[in-house]
Amino acid sequence: MIKGVLVFIIIIVVICLVVSAIDCNRLVTVEYQIVSDKLTRPCRMVLLSDLHNKSFGTENKKLLEKIDSISPDGILVAGDMLTATKGKDFTPALSLMKKLAARYKIYYGMGNHEYRLRLYPEQYEGMYDSYMKGLAEAGIVPLINENTYLPEYNLSICGAEIDRCYYKRFHKQPMNEAYLPKILGQPRKDACQLLIAHNPAYFEEYAAWGADVVVSGHVHGGIMRLPVLGGVLSPNLTLFPKYDGGSFTKVCSTMILSRGLGTHTIPLRIFNPGELIVIDLKPKR
Repeated sequence: MIKGVLVFIIIIVVICLVVSAIDCNRLVTVEYQIVSDKLTRPCRMVLLSDLHNKSFGTENKKLLEKIDSISPDGILVAGDMLTATKGKDFTPALSLMKKLAARYKIYYGMGNHEYRLRLYPEQYEGMYDSYMKGLAEAGIVPLINENTYLPEYNLSICGAEIDRCYYKRFHKQPMNEAYLPKILGQPRKDACQLLIAHNPAYFEEYAAWGADVVVSGHVHGGIMRLPVLGGVLSPNLTLFPKYDGGSFTKVCSTMILSRGLGTHTIPLRIFNPGELIVIDLKPKR
């Protein structure tokens, strides 16, 4: 009996490892459509999140080809394109950003890994400054608690960089209702307000701030995905996170949550391939 159970467990583990090896190098495209009466014309965006220096093909050739086949009007980046590990090469992330910037307009929101590099420059030996310099050379200016307005679509895009305390493990740190207005200012009421916010756990707070559309990442789809139950584990080490990937609605706000592209601390993606998201923003007729 015991031997049979052990054999079964070993078979399951082997299957999961094989699936993870495949899913860590597999890329799927997922499309969403959002309609708003504030938009004046259609806008197609590609959402990238949590690359963590992953490369799909040589120099991300496969990822670039997929994006080019979509022909987006712009690229939304929801953070963690590189990994905050001392001395780790971030060439794959920066090279991808430079190549995309030569083709498309980039709207870069910061993740907790970019934020950590900025907080502890001595610990990470200047990685933040080097990465930011590379982005600047490509013409990319990250939206760090700033808004930019696209008049051709009547679309306002804001990038939120929230404090590190909101990434604590094992629990969700309460966010005061005055916090987002303090760091972001007021949302545009006369335009479709899109918020790039890496951590999806605060979707209710983003909606209350006034975001019509939220794009997020961070959760990596829950590492492993199970039927019905969805994602298994969040980065703050809570089981079966409420927001693990997909589309969510709160009052008049919609959040598109990417399951990300790469891995870092837990190098697994089980039944959970990398995700390239296409968002079609359309005016209400």
